[in-house]
Amino acid sequence: MTVTEPVAPDVDQNGNSQQSLATTAARNLATTKKSVPQMQGITSRWLLRMLPWIEVSGGTYRVNRRLTYAVGDGRVTFVNTGSDVAVIPAELGELPILRGYDDLDVLTTLADRFEQREYAAGDVIVEFGHESNQAFLIAHGKVNKIGAGHYGNDTSLGTLADGDHFGAETLADPQSMWEYTVKAITPCTVLMLPQNAFDELLDQSETLRTQLERFRTGQLAPRNPHGEADIELASGHSGEPDLPATFVDYELAPREYELSVAQTVLRVHSRVADLYNEPMDQVEQQLRLTIEALRERQEHEMVNNPEFGLLANADLGHRIQTRSGPPTPDDMDDLLSVVWKQPSHFLAHPRTIAAFGRECSKRGVYPESVDVGGHRVPAWRGVPLFPCNKIAVSPTRTSSVMLMRVGEQQQGVVGLHQTGLPDEYQPGLSVRFMGISPKAIVSYLVSAYYSAAILVPDALGVLENVELGRED
Repeated sequence: MTVTEPVAPDVDQNGNSQQSLATTAARNLATTKKSVPQMQGITSRWLLRMLPWIEVSGGTYRVNRRLTYAVGDGRVTFVNTGSDVAVIPAELGELPILRGYDDLDVLTTLADRFEQREYAAGDVIVEFGHESNQAFLIAHGKVNKIGAGHYGNDTSLGTLADGDHFGAETLADPQSMWEYTVKAITPCTVLMLPQNAFDELLDQSETLRTQLERFRTGQLAPRNPHGEADIELASGHSGEPDLPATFVDYELAPREYELSVAQTVLRVHSRVADLYNEPMDQVEQQLRLTIEALRERQEHEMVNNPEFGLLANADLGHRIQTRSGPPTPDDMDDLLSVVWKQPSHFLAHPRTIAAFGRECSKRGVYPESVDVGGHRVPAWRGVPLFPCNKIAVSPTRTSSVMLMRVGEQQQGVVGLHQTGLPDEYQPGLSVRFMGISPKAIVSYLVSAYYSAAILVPDALGVLENVELGRED
């Protein structure tokens, strides 16, 4: 005999008996429509999409250039103990007057003679027409160089910031005068070397006197405005003069870029791979999301890696400062003047793009948009402005804007990868079966090989210290 327990009938929220099959029960017999797994960390990755990719056989890409006379990066580095700031002695070799000078004892003595000064925003540090008897190193802050324009009005000669310097060349001529005014834009900490302190050390050091004489007489190899070894030419002549003989010299030790790698091991239990494959392949979805994360890491490294990342490897001569802090149309025009030969695109953090939009709105300027592969993206002067969240925003809400020229034929920025890898899944990315563990876990090695190269320095410009939260 079978005894059946009575089952309470379903009731709705009003206490009425259920008259038909409930949806919760019906779902047990239905196949619901599902999305593939979603991932918030996926971005547009415009850098990876817009860079031309160069095939790198053998894993190394050599950038051959003309011989260039360049020493250091032109900026000095400091150390601080609390609020006291000091310049690293060897870094004084970045000053034009001391370029190539390596007497560390003299440099240490010279570094000790710098005096720390503090200036508030708006303070005049040096003034046009006054006696120039000091050298200045900017430890922190931003200043504006102001000179006389062609018609007698003031004109900006540029903005200097952390690590920059001015006035060191005038130490070679005690009778020189300041040819510009320098005014602090933000609160500044600077180190100042008086002329008399330099002259006193000059009297004591034979090597320093020799260095100064070399600077005064300009004993440097002939070079063009870009620092490259000069190619002698003749033009506009008449008759039969002797033509100059020349040759194009190359760098003896050109830079080589080795492909970097981002890797991970994807593990999937065989039970999941065997039994739970409908309607979606579990291994395929696990692999898809893993590759997305790997590509995000790849773009981050191509922006920020200290060895080959674009921000870290941009030439110091092509890094500029904002005029006032926020990213203004004037700043973007200044950046275009740095990369003026066939600029391809800007890259900036989305918050930076928003800050630029606010500055445009204040001026009643409304940038146009351009079509890029079916996408409407904002542009400035016809150059598209792409978002890239891999360009960091600092705790003080500052960031950078990059402008680049791309392509090997244009001597621009290029991406590097190698295709034809064993078990290649995507160009430059391989998925290799590693085996099954005693616990029945299947492992796959997922590897992406990549790098980036700046073929010539003027292919990339960076607008630095862009303020995002400043309210005027």
